[in-house]
Amino acid sequence: MAAVGVTGRNIGVAGAIVFLAAVTASAVAASGVRTYSTGGTAPLATAVVDPALFSGGQMATAFAKTRSAGATYARLTVSWRAIAPATRPAGFVASDPTSPGYSWAGIDSVVQKADAAGLTPILNIVSTPRWAYARRPQGVNAGTPKVAALGDFATAIATHYEGGTPDAPAAHVFEVWNEPNVSLYLDPVNASTYRGMVNAFSHSVHAVDSADVVVAGGLDPFGHTKGKKQKWYSVAPLAYMRSLLCLSKGAHPHATCHNPVHFDAWSHHPYTFGGPFGRAKLPDDVELGDLPKMRALLKAAARLHHIVSSHSVRFWVTEFSWDTNPPRRHAAPMGLAARWTAESLYQMWRSGVSLVTWFGLQDKGGGGPYQSGLFFHSKALGNAHAKPVRTAFRFPFVAYLGQGSVRVWGRDATSDKELVTIQRRHGTHGAWQTVARVRSNRSGIFAATLRLAATRQDSLRAVAPNSGTSLAFSLTVPYAPHIGPWGN
Repeated sequence: MAAVGVTGRNIGVAGAIVFLAAVTASAVAASGVRTYSTGGTAPLATAVVDPALFSGGQMATAFAKTRSAGATYARLTVSWRAIAPATRPAGFVASDPTSPGYSWAGIDSVVQKADAAGLTPILNIVSTPRWAYARRPQGVNAGTPKVAALGDFATAIATHYEGGTPDAPAAHVFEVWNEPNVSLYLDPVNASTYRGMVNAFSHSVHAVDSADVVVAGGLDPFGHTKGKKQKWYSVAPLAYMRSLLCLSKGAHPHATCHNPVHFDAWSHHPYTFGGPFGRAKLPDDVELGDLPKMRALLKAAARLHHIVSSHSVRFWVTEFSWDTNPPRRHAAPMGLAARWTAESLYQMWRSGVSLVTWFGLQDKGGGGPYQSGLFFHSKALGNAHAKPVRTAFRFPFVAYLGQGSVRVWGRDATSDKELVTIQRRHGTHGAWQTVARVRSNRSGIFAATLRLAATRQDSLRAVAPNSGTSLAFSLTVPYAPHIGPWGN
């Protein structure tokens, strides 16, 4: 393809929209209820990742429940090792998806079922075949693939899903590795090595179809040093990004090298302690409250032409969640976790994130971590009961008290233009009364500063056609304990 450098002006994460700039109020209706209109804003799509359920006998049900939760994407784990031959047969051509030795049936079944449910697959490429290592794994730490071999596989998988293999389904979004700043997944943790992997993958995929989307990053939010007992380590995400993008520290980064990286979307995993606006204790870690710093680095790299893409570069979250109590002891209580879910989506959106991926369709069961599902655990997924978190994920709504006003934000579950009714209740048992209406924009985002004399004893909620009713959102800001995403 003829790639072009993106600029700070056209980068897809540009411009968080503030309420007053995004919203205009229409004339007050005869009923005395004002209708507000939402201007153009960045969109907010959602996705789910659940490796256990997105394989096996309950796949179709899992994808149907994902779609019913308002998601339009599914992040799928794609094992390069499982698709490639364990030993390369004579005449094996790694860039040819029809070459003897490749086995696509397993992942094709997953992609087909996701597509049938109306979901766009994000194919997350992981796991190196034994013959494709540049550096082999050592203990708990992963090795490093040969860049040329990864590029050949990228050609094969892109060609396969662009019609190069008869009867193969279609897929056009590819994520290069998972948490490459963690030695458990890529060792040694070296940003220049990952840059080579991303560039080789991107060049190969875009040579097949320049419209395909290559996602880089997917970083763990915390840096960890290797210890006597802990044999793995990770590099803090902002330090890793600066190295990858050839940027210096400081408020006005300058170039430290001239090695551009080719990708179309940057992703992160902003697991957070202390609620949806929590910030990391260490300066180069990135929790939810630190996402603007990561976005600023992306914009600086774009301005210096260190990112190359034929698309406007997007800012995505490809893994995030909150464990809940029940069933996880010491996790956020269910009501608080549901509120945090809506607020987390708002915080990510206003930080420039246009896609958020929830980790876990269903709780894992037992007493361990990862009880972060949108549904409680059930052996038969079709019988699983939805958590309040699922409503907050499907139809997020937040409201914040101001001086003689209340700021509201949400996204309707259909992600299209709707007339959203805002209702208020005083106390915990009063009747709900309509206080405003807000027209969502074409992305389903609705935002307004309501002229409303409210108190901290009030709660608000949103009601929209084909979306139902959001959870009630109290204007009293609750205490946010220092609870981690997994209840620790």
